[in-house]
Amino acid sequence: MPSTQRLLATLLAVVMGLSGFLGGWLNGSPTAIAASSAAIRAFDDTDIKGKDFSGQDLIRAEFADARLAGADFSNADLRGAVFNGSELRQANFHGADFSNGIGYITNFAEADFTDAVLDSAMLLQSNFRDAKITGADFSFALLDREQVIELCKTASGTNPKTGVSTRESLEC
Repeated sequence: MPSTQRLLATLLAVVMGLSGFLGGWLNGSPTAIAASSAAIRAFDDTDIKGKDFSGQDLIRAEFADARLAGADFSNADLRGAVFNGSELRQANFHGADFSNGIGYITNFAEADFTDAVLDSAMLLQSNFRDAKITGADFSFALLDREQVIELCKTASGTNPKTGVSTRESLEC
């Protein structure tokens, strides 16, 4: 898929995800507001290095300015989760599902994304230096071009859940 279409598809997915919450909020629907806010777990300005989140349901969890170096998110459900300005150096995302997630201005250096699903994730202005990405699926993910070029140098494998090649998902 050409880059412009890929960008538009990713932006559309984000807008669609927000529309359910905003629609309920703007219409004053207490049920929609309660359902939307009840599912969000926030970890703001937290220092929890090496924390074990493995296998946990962290759908739509928010991590803002969190220091999570070495944290274990292996096999966690991080769909729609947000990491904003967070430190995740050497974190373990092995087999995690980070689809539709956001990693903005976040340090993922040396993190392990082996067999992770990052479908439609927005990962702008983030650092993936020396990250392990064998079998990771970055389909429709939005990354800075420099990061894609670096990730393509070591991209290999096929994601066991989606069947998508890492190189193909990065458009290497």
